[in-house]
Amino acid sequence: MSSDYCPVYAPFFSVLGVACAMIFTSMGASYGTAKSSVGISATSIVRPDLMVRLCIPVVMAGIIAIYGLVVSVVISDGLKPKMPLFTGMVQLGAGLAVGLSGLGAGFAIGIAGDAGVRGAGIQPRLFVGMMLILIFAEVLGIYGLIVALILNNKSKVDDIDTLCPSLGTGLGMGWLKNQG
Repeated sequence: MSSDYCPVYAPFFSVLGVACAMIFTSMGASYGTAKSSVGISATSIVRPDLMVRLCIPVVMAGIIAIYGLVVSVVISDGLKPKMPLFTGMVQLGAGLAVGLSGLGAGFAIGIAGDAGVRGAGIQPRLFVGMMLILIFAEVLGIYGLIVALILNNKSKVDDIDTLCPSLGTGLGMGWLKNQG
């Protein structure tokens, strides 16, 4: 038995939020890694001495997927078979917030990392500028992480028993209503 506030499909939206968080942040991280790795490979042919130093964009792109993992674990920790639709929808929003911002951050890191690595291979003084650009690209993912954690924190409903009555209580209340 479900109520208007707690339909049986409400947990689906939380699970969808978990999936969106992981899928989109992983897509961003993989794009950032692949795109910047192309620049690292091309630059390492000419300047193999800079190989390790120029791997920073790959590391920064990989961190983005960790943001999605954190939000996925936090959302799935509150997953229950009986939950309000409000909670499911807010957790979907949290997953989309971190996922889509992670996707954008991954694209930014990949493109800036590729160009920055190629430029730093030619002129090593560009390395600091590349790092600043990569940091600003990474912050986009951190903003999504912060918003997702705040949203998930706001998704908790205090009085779930009044919103989502159990089957026995609902049947008992119906029986009492019919007796009077």
